[in-house]
Amino acid sequence: MAHHPRSIVPSRRTPPSGSQRTLATAQLVSAIGDGAYYTSSALYFTRIVGLSPTRLGLGLAVAWAIGSIAGVPLGHLADRRGPRGTAAVLALATSALAASFLVVDDFLPFLVAACLYATAQSGLSAARQALVGGLVPEGERTAALARLQATLNAGLAVGAALGGVALTVGTRAAFLAAFTLTALGFLATALILLRLPAVVPAVKAGPVDGTAADGSAASGVRGRDGGFAVLADRRYALVTLVNTVLLLRMPLLSLVIPLWIADRAPQLGWLGSALFVLNTVGVTLFQVRTARAVTGLPSAARAVRQAGAVLLASCAVFALSAAPVPVWAMAALLVGGAVLQVVGEMKQSAGSWQIAFDLAPADRLGQYQGFFGTGVAVARTAGPLLLTTLLLDGGGPGWLVLGVLFLAAGCAMAPAVRHAERDRPWLTPAPAPTPAPLTPTG
Repeated sequence: MAHHPRSIVPSRRTPPSGSQRTLATAQLVSAIGDGAYYTSSALYFTRIVGLSPTRLGLGLAVAWAIGSIAGVPLGHLADRRGPRGTAAVLALATSALAASFLVVDDFLPFLVAACLYATAQSGLSAARQALVGGLVPEGERTAALARLQATLNAGLAVGAALGGVALTVGTRAAFLAAFTLTALGFLATALILLRLPAVVPAVKAGPVDGTAADGSAASGVRGRDGGFAVLADRRYALVTLVNTVLLLRMPLLSLVIPLWIADRAPQLGWLGSALFVLNTVGVTLFQVRTARAVTGLPSAARAVRQAGAVLLASCAVFALSAAPVPVWAMAALLVGGAVLQVVGEMKQSAGSWQIAFDLAPADRLGQYQGFFGTGVAVARTAGPLLLTTLLLDGGGPGWLVLGVLFLAAGCAMAPAVRHAERDRPWLTPAPAPTPAPLTPTG
């Protein structure tokens, strides 16, 4: 049975040379494109294409819902056909679909393109995770993912700045230039991914009885078939659900806080963007350092529990900003809440990466990472409606309810992980051999 070695996280944020550096380069290039898209897309589709905000929101919700479902089969495809080729093809598809937004002129074409774009993005994320699993030694994965997350945030910051130029100019040509940057970024990503060494497909075509094509027993969860095994893995689903609750933090800085500021202190409208930059810079600088404390499942569950507590504290500080305080005090409270949030985010991310990989069978990393990644799509789809209703209508008490929910999810992760460990044979130490009985010598 394989055991999880103690993870050793280098202090530097720059990835080591070789495959990890190539992965980071691909992450950086695609993140620049993503940043330009996320910054400029809402205004492009409403002001230039002419979609109503309601139709735009509905289309994006449907798109990410479909994308969340597609993550598992596309992750399974990465297991069957190899994650490098699958990731490269999905990056090319993402590039083509980003380019298709250049000619979208009505709701129906937008809906089709958005659904395909979200599907390709979800599949690409799952295939990339499988690539990390195939190219990075087991004990170094959390460290590698921390570096990739730091690189992602750096790329998003650059892309957001370039997208901000399009927003400032405001012309159709400027928006189209931002979308072209997104398409070129994913095209370059595909070419960079092809420079990685090939990863042997983990799942081979064969009977669906838990055996591989060569007749050997699959290393997946006991008693599960060779298809979409993750769909029958209720214990992994529980862990994913707990993590999804914590991921509801995602729409806070991008959506809720700007609306919160606009409603209570319009003169601080600039602070919403500043807090987003603060979050991005914080993750870029400190995610790797935060991940050092995560060395296995117990420390990962502990990090998630700490994240729940820190996110509760963050929500409590945000709740205080609902009180009738001077503008400078409100600004200080929002900055304090945002600092606590980024700390909680980094702890939750580091812990969840370790948990997602350690509880997944080695021969089904793609589909398991695709399933775990549905939490992001759910947070993007349901989070805006849920959080705007809870927080903008509920005010300070709504923030406290959300904080308690974060704390409950953080505390629930450790028992959920222990429950899932019970049917993971690769996590169970091999029993010590029974000593042979002594034979009388005479």
